[in-house]
Amino acid sequence: MAFWESVFVILRRYITSQVATTTALVLGFLVVMLLGGRLIRYFGMAAEGGLNVGVLFSLIGYNLPYFLELILPLSFFIGLMLVFGRLYSDHEMAVINASGISRGRIARLLIPLVIVLMCVEGWVSMAAKPWGMERATNIWKEQSMAQVFDLIRPKEFISSGDYHLYVGEVGANRESLQDVIIVQMNSRSSLPAPSDQTPADEVVAELPEAVAEQISSKDSIIFAKSATQVENTAGQIQLDLYQGRRYEVDPTSRQYSQIGFERYRITLSADRPADSSSMRIEGVSTPQLIGIIQGTASRDNPLEAHAELGYRLSMPWLIVLAVMMATPLSYVRPRQGRWLKLIPAIFIYVASVLVIISLKDSISKGKLPPMTYLVAVLLLTAFALYLNYHQRLMARMQLTRQHKEAA
Repeated sequence: MAFWESVFVILRRYITSQVATTTALVLGFLVVMLLGGRLIRYFGMAAEGGLNVGVLFSLIGYNLPYFLELILPLSFFIGLMLVFGRLYSDHEMAVINASGISRGRIARLLIPLVIVLMCVEGWVSMAAKPWGMERATNIWKEQSMAQVFDLIRPKEFISSGDYHLYVGEVGANRESLQDVIIVQMNSRSSLPAPSDQTPADEVVAELPEAVAEQISSKDSIIFAKSATQVENTAGQIQLDLYQGRRYEVDPTSRQYSQIGFERYRITLSADRPADSSSMRIEGVSTPQLIGIIQGTASRDNPLEAHAELGYRLSMPWLIVLAVMMATPLSYVRPRQGRWLKLIPAIFIYVASVLVIISLKDSISKGKLPPMTYLVAVLLLTAFALYLNYHQRLMARMQLTRQHKEAA
């Protein structure tokens, strides 16, 4: 018994180290390939002035968990296929099986590695990916807001939402703008009230609420001699306009009204609310998803929370599914080579993963109930068990048939 226990220990260490090393190499290759393509895209955006170079690698780092969520199970599956395929092609598996160790028992030797990878996959899916998506989204918001003011060019129109901005001259360090024209088409927002920073006596005219509601549906043109950007911590782009006039034009009746002002503040880009509904569902943390499902947090479509939570809970099971599928799919006959079944096996595993991914959209739209995730996982597990025991079942059926024919 001591001899066989030492054999099992050596075999476990050998197979575990081989699978872990191969998985790490495949994972590194896939990460470099995918993130390299994303990095080239970001460099192109930075070259066109649409992205600050200083946030390139921050975006790559925050997007890394998003890629790892799907790459890690696939890398583990490919690593298993390569290691088991080599055992078969080098006839090592035949020697191990002749010693009384089945391939199922070899797969069970990887249980410690499987548990570690499941914990890593669960952490990436439940915590790291939402955190990275939230940080990346905040960076994109900051870049989009900063881009509006940075792209201002003298004697050129730029657009931001409903506003079209024209500047005759840009001051040093972009601290001030001269000869500003702002066109707002079909604005539905009410006229802004004077803020705390704008004294009431600086507003020349103040319209009643009924008139303001009527004018708010009209197009507006604002002429100002100068403008400055307002420092705002609420994630908005605001301009203070000085010494100008605002014209409200009704395109149907061709009537207009005008207001003179000494200082007038406009918001070019409004910030989204700070709640979870302003964030993509992938960037919402798992506790917030549970709160949405329980009704303690708000979301425009609560079914998205059910779909995302079920998706995250299903991801660690892909590690177990990889072991269960790689064990029978890696079998090759002598002289076939370990690469023969690699591509078909990858297609089978990727198809199984796509089943889980496709359920997310259907459940979020209400086409399927959230319990479909559990049914899909059970069906995929049954399919993996069928792959493992197919030959044994066929052999038993054939043996039973021979006994019946002999009787």
